[in-house]
Amino acid sequence: MMEISQNSVEKALSKLMHPEINYSLVDLGMIKDIAFEQNKVSVTLKVPFLDVPIRDHLIQMLKESLSDLNEVVESEINLQQMSQQERDEFMKKAKKGWKL
Repeated sequence: MMEISQNSVEKALSKLMHPEINYSLVDLGMIKDIAFEQNKVSVTLKVPFLDVPIRDHLIQMLKESLSDLNEVVESEINLQQMSQQERDEFMKKAKKGWKL
């Protein structure tokens, strides 16, 4: 079982690819405010809109990635809507990397 550290959490989350866009969630500006203490990791997931259809899938991806680091880790995913500026940046990258 891997020791949880800020670096290991950031590294694991940086590998999570968006299911519809050829960029990682980190590159898309969707992962913010990573914090941890002992066996609890808290991450903010920023989405363009709160009712985005793949929201639950993204949350599950994050939880699985954190669980893969250490199966006893407790994860807390805080969902937030992107600001207009964040959404504009997200959309620029999305248009470049759209898989469909």
